[in-house]
Amino acid sequence: MNDQGTAPALLGAAVVLAILVIRTAVREMRKPGSAREEWTFLGEQRGLLVFLGTALLLATVSWTVSGPAHLPWVCLAALLVARISSRER
Repeated sequence: MNDQGTAPALLGAAVVLAILVIRTAVREMRKPGSAREEWTFLGEQRGLLVFLGTALLLATVSWTVSGPAHLPWVCLAALLVARISSRER
């Protein structure tokens, strides 16, 4: 397990999430309504199930390998997988 705890992983994941939010905000300024379209997958049953399934699988593997140290990255990866899978429909 990581001696530093979750702080480094949390900081890195927060930076990546901030980049995603800034990108969404820039797109929203260029095309109003695009942010709602971009994040609607979280309100849909399929998107939520993909997010939860991916998070559960990755969290299990991550917890086994490194404990709770990388769980923030697990949540971010699950969010991105759900977002990508909703675009492929």
